[in-house]
Amino acid sequence: MYIKELKFSLWADFIEREFITNGLKKLIDEGVVNGATSNPAIFKNAILTSSAYKEQLSHLGHLSAKEKYEAVAIYDIQAAADVLRPLYDANDDGFVSIEVDPFLCDDAQATIAEGKRLFEEISRPNVMIKVPATQAGYIAMKELSSSSIPVNATLIFSKEQGLACAKAFEEGAKIATSKVKTVISVFVSRIDRELDVQLAEKGIDIALAGIYNAADIYTAVENASVPECRTLFASTGVKGDAQVASYYIDQLLAYNSVNTAPLDTIDAYVKGGDIDSKLPLSAEIIAKHFSEIQRAGINFDEVIERQINDGLEAFKMAFQEILDALE
Repeated sequence: MYIKELKFSLWADFIEREFITNGLKKLIDEGVVNGATSNPAIFKNAILTSSAYKEQLSHLGHLSAKEKYEAVAIYDIQAAADVLRPLYDANDDGFVSIEVDPFLCDDAQATIAEGKRLFEEISRPNVMIKVPATQAGYIAMKELSSSSIPVNATLIFSKEQGLACAKAFEEGAKIATSKVKTVISVFVSRIDRELDVQLAEKGIDIALAGIYNAADIYTAVENASVPECRTLFASTGVKGDAQVASYYIDQLLAYNSVNTAPLDTIDAYVKGGDIDSKLPLSAEIIAKHFSEIQRAGINFDEVIERQINDGLEAFKMAFQEILDALE
């Protein structure tokens, strides 16, 4: 744990082959991070820009594009899991996440099959299978967690999504033959990036909609009291200079939570971030802010729906770009 008293974990939202053996191990040894996450966009940037993958790919010419992707991704996830394993063995997280094919987001059975296959092929107990929070995803979350496979529910923007994930994990935990750890990944800064210009023009405080929305989801998930399930705050990097680099870690510091962040955000937080818990926030404070947004003529429900759709499309696009490049 980064802050043991709060049961607060800090994870690196980055995977790249050379980083795993050098940077990740250093951050672990220094007690900074105790987990890592990946997604199609992160793997796209790593595989298509880093020379570390060229040698392995040169031996995979006989495989399909998706098989090539899985070969390099599984290799990296296994390596990261091995580096993180001492933390896992000490019951201090030590998880690394890999996402199922985002094109399967509306096919529960295909998501379940791929999630189980990836977990078996990676063959590491400290791997979390990442599943998008769709109707099909909730079915998959229940099935995977009931099979004692750790799951990272991703692309959560609404309280309804968060509670649906919590319900799926609660039902899965009742069936599982052993304890299984799960996280519910709430995306934060993307909401502010969409709204802040409009809010500033209307005289409403910026960089709070994403925070308050995430805080509301966090409270709902905590109140659900699902065994071994925590809120994970994602999309916590700052764009531009309007806020300090560690803003989304500082403002979302909460008991029994995880924050996965880009490396520069983690560095800024370690150098001068806050260590005092900020959540939970009162329902009145949250409601007041969203009432101001509504009075300004902004339909926040539409913003959330757009973020969900755009998030899925962004992951699909990144995944397709990987496949196209590996053809």
